[in-house]
This record gives sequence, C-alpha cells and structure tokens, in this order.
Amino acid sequence: MKRLLFFLLIGLAALSSAFAQKKGGVMYVAVKSVNVQSSKGFFASTTGTLSYGTQVTVQSVNGSKIEVTDGTLTGWVDGSSLTSKRITASTASTSASAKEIALAGKGFNEEIEGTYRTENANLEEAYAAIGAVESVAVDNDTLKQFIVDGRLAGAEENN
Repeated sequence: MKRLLFFLLIGLAALSSAFAQKKGGVMYVAVKSVNVQSSKGFFASTTGTLSYGTQVTVQSVNGSKIEVTDGTLTGWVDGSSLTSKRITASTASTSASAKEIALAGKGFNEEIEGTYRTENANLEEAYAAIGAVESVAVDNDTLKQFIVDGRLAGAEENN
C-alpha cells in the first residue's frame, strides 16, 4: 500500500510539472540566476538573465529546453532551472541575508552551521575553496574553441 501511494504521489508531481510546462503555463526561476538564450543551441547568444523567483510564462517546450517570457524578455532556458512551485519572498519582512537564504537552501541554519564551525576548525578554508571553484567562469567562445580544438564528441553539433 505504501509503495502504491509513493508511486501515485510521484506520478501526480510529474503530471503537475507537465501541465505547467504547457504553453501558457506559469513557472518560476528556481536557481540564483539563469541566462535566457536566443535559441535552444548550447552556444546560442544570451539575451538576458532572469533571477531567482521570477515568474515566467511558458511559450513552448522542446525536450529539456523551455521557451519562456517574463513580459519583457523572451527566450530559451533549461527546464531544470524552473519549477512549477510558486516562489515568494514571504521573508521580505525579515532580515535574512542572501548568504543565509543560500545556506537554508542547502539545508543549513545557524545552529547547524555553528556546530560545523566548532567541530571543523578548517570550515572557513573549505568554504573559501568552494567559493574559488564556483567563481571560475569560462565564456562560451573559449569553451566552444576548446571543444572544437580537442575534437570532442559532439563538436560538430555545437557549432
């Protein structure tokens, strides 16, 4: 019985997501920011950026790529950057910082972070290392040239 209920809930979640991805459906940006591209191609030019919580309307769906508009900006984003669940700024009256919100999204709160800090003296070093890795950015032109020069699989498709 539990197994049936579990699969039923999974099916309903997938179905609700599928309905939201239909033309005219409303979705929300579920990542810090997402580049909106002019087409579905990997190296398509970026026409703008949408930030966390922005409400978008689905224009069309093609595989994992979804064409969206927020009223001023229209283009393609990866579906994994969107959610059908409404994202609100209900904490606007509180004084949560962006860092606190990001940590909460990763399952952290002040108490858990405090425990980690006392148990792991080198936690700041780990955070700094993660920050350094996350700050590395490679522009699309450099990445495209790397793929072509290295004759990596799919290089012809990404031109």
